Amino acid sequence: MGLDTPPRLAVDRLLDDRETRIIVCCGAGGVGKTTTAAALGVRAAARGRKAVVLTIDPARRLAQSMGIDSLDNTPRRVATAGGDGGELHAMMLDMKRTFDEIVEAHADAERARAILANPFYQSLSAGFAGTQEYMAMEKLGQLRARDDWDLIIVDTPPSRSALDFLDAPGRLGSFLDGKFIRVLMAPAKVGGRAGMKFLNVGMSMMTGTLSKLMGASLLKDVQTFVAAMDTMFGGFRTRADATFRLLQAPGTAFLVVAAPEPDALREAAYFVERLAAERMPLAGLVLNRVHGSGADQLSAERALAAAENLEEGGIVDQESGKAGLRDTAAEPPGADDDTTAVDRITAGLLRLHAERMQVIAREQRTRDRFTSLHPEVAVAEVAALPGDVHDLAGLRAIGERLAAGVPAGA
Repeated sequence: MGLDTPPRLAVDRLLDDRETRIIVCCGAGGVGKTTTAAALGVRAAARGRKAVVLTIDPARRLAQSMGIDSLDNTPRRVATAGGDGGELHAMMLDMKRTFDEIVEAHADAERARAILANPFYQSLSAGFAGTQEYMAMEKLGQLRARDDWDLIIVDTPPSRSALDFLDAPGRLGSFLDGKFIRVLMAPAKVGGRAGMKFLNVGMSMMTGTLSKLMGASLLKDVQTFVAAMDTMFGGFRTRADATFRLLQAPGTAFLVVAAPEPDALREAAYFVERLAAERMPLAGLVLNRVHGSGADQLSAERALAAAENLEEGGIVDQESGKAGLRDTAAEPPGADDDTTAVDRITAGLLRLHAERMQVIAREQRTRDRFTSLHPEVAVAEVAALPGDVHDLAGLRAIGERLAAGVPAGA
């Protein structure tokens, strides 16, 4: 153990607390957020919660591990995951479909058709920077409003930076309700020839520049889109603000997920500080893929020294607690070859153990640096698995390790 042992993250207590309605798994890409979210959902359902896991996972591993052919924008029941009255549903965010649903819900049929068919809208809804994160929050708000589940677990998007998850909804809301949009909307508000005159006289320089940057056709598409979306822009900002408040509410818990690597824990530290600045409730840190050893009493240095002795033929037999060189003359024919082969294998195993102990020490130092900066953050360490998780049994195993909170061999 390190010099500073952090408090243990009580995962089962978190899952069993009926006041906890939303768990958000966040962190850098590639640290196991999706697996963690799915494992929490499986364990929560087994402990009697009606849980839904919302994932934004392009590899679609979650569907495979849960035995579902495919996930989409509709929550689907995982039939064999419940227990003691619990249920588990899972879904994968369809960013464009969620945006379409917002348009269909907040515009009359004719205007909705015009918006959905608009080329600029199609580009915006399919890949505008921040749209995925914003739509994840929209979908979270929709799920919470339905009240069909008593626990929603969110697997945040695989952004370049985990902070994008908090920033992007506000950025998109600001864009849709910002000065640029209001300027483009001005001609439509004035209307008819007066509007065109205003546009041509008062904005000729700006629109000329925009036409060069965007192209006349794209500019026209944007203006048509803005005119059709006029009545909806305030709603985006309102919902973004409401979701932000939901994330700050006592019923929400953030779990920062990381691997015991410098970059991942540096990102985790930034996120912990940001959550504190935004007054968002942090439950703790999940440290995935932590290595352990059941033979940690044998240090890397001693293992390497023993391997070198074997390889040099200098290791001695132990008799009655005393050391003596091997009596090769007394050994039967062929014994020397057998002994050499055994020594070679043993030396290789000792070197592997030394490498493992060096990895463990490096991970411990990295974790201790995080702990020294944030000693108040509870930590659950999850032992590294020999392979990928690909079924419910694997997710249950991860859930058990999450609940135990310490790596195997520790």
